[in-house]
Amino acid sequence: MNTLELKYGCNPNQKPASIFMKDGSDLPLEVLNGKPGFINFLDALNSWQLVRELREATGLPAAASFKHVSPAGAAVGRPLDDIDRKIYFVDPDAALSPIACAYIRARGADRLCSYGDWAALSDTCDAATAQYLKYEVSDGVIAPDYTPEALEILKTKKKGNYNVVKLDPAYVPAEEELKDVFGITFRQGHNNYKIDRSVLTNIVTKNKTLPDAAATDMLVALITLKYTQSNSVCYVKDGQAIGVGAGQQSRIHCTRLAGGKADNWYLRRHEKVLSLPFIDGIRRPDRDNAIDVYTSDEYEDILRDGVWQLTFTEKPEPLTAEEKKAFIATQSGVTVGSDAFFPFGDNIERARKSGVAYVAEPGGSIRDDNVIEAADKYNMVMSFTGMRLFHH
Repeated sequence: MNTLELKYGCNPNQKPASIFMKDGSDLPLEVLNGKPGFINFLDALNSWQLVRELREATGLPAAASFKHVSPAGAAVGRPLDDIDRKIYFVDPDAALSPIACAYIRARGADRLCSYGDWAALSDTCDAATAQYLKYEVSDGVIAPDYTPEALEILKTKKKGNYNVVKLDPAYVPAEEELKDVFGITFRQGHNNYKIDRSVLTNIVTKNKTLPDAAATDMLVALITLKYTQSNSVCYVKDGQAIGVGAGQQSRIHCTRLAGGKADNWYLRRHEKVLSLPFIDGIRRPDRDNAIDVYTSDEYEDILRDGVWQLTFTEKPEPLTAEEKKAFIATQSGVTVGSDAFFPFGDNIERARKSGVAYVAEPGGSIRDDNVIEAADKYNMVMSFTGMRLFHH
């Protein structure tokens, strides 16, 4: 099939809409269930590229959770610990495959933003992954294949309308890509820049000790940024994006936004959050929203009389600003990546507050010396990759 007609484009008034191969060849994908829309396919094709490259760079199964053509999270398939299982709502005794772990961790980066996401899997979707997806609010999934059991599970979602797309993993896009804006056609080469360990060799700080785990985190950060709307900054820990700041005009705002998300991710591990007394039968999205409000400066909105009873069996004690600051200060070993150079040392100062010890950025600012000085002040390891990763 060369062309797939769609209901409409980005908005209902944008018709006609379709996806097609301009060279006349068949589409390298197949819709196994549902009717994906224009934005669904934008998410699907961008997220597939991300997980494919993560798989190639790390050798580990990879997954991403996309919303509005940027990743809310991305991760490789490392096992979940007991706390991970609790904060991501996984049965303590559930048997999880590496690809299931990858998606659970990708979605766990920012569960609030992942509500209604598009999921991408580098490996065959198995029953364990499908079973987890079954209970999450999600628009669709793309993978190179599906086991029969997984496909049957996914076909039960959204009253049988859940979007399931299979993409040929051998497909290679054309070297040039075209895009029309306001009736004017833009042409550029496809971004084939390969991100692997070789881009991490130019370590510019005094501390040049880059452990393998931190190098993997740098790869996760950089590949995630390659498919994130610019400007963008990404915080990573243990092979999992824990904060993505996308589409900001100022780089320090990217760093603050992503850092705030990383802090929120870490606060879910605070004892007060882990012990919140939720009522029986509460929906996962309602629980996510409650946790987000509880850990924010607006915590009184969820703890007001007449309100807390809708979520909790008893009124929780607030998580104070002092408690949050003290707990976040215990975070360590985090990596931060940036899709373009940090222009000032203030980005390093902000990143440090979220436990950053490793930095990957292109370099090339006239104030590189100031950024390096800031990193040296905190004994960070910083690699200049030499390659900008803008994505629009």
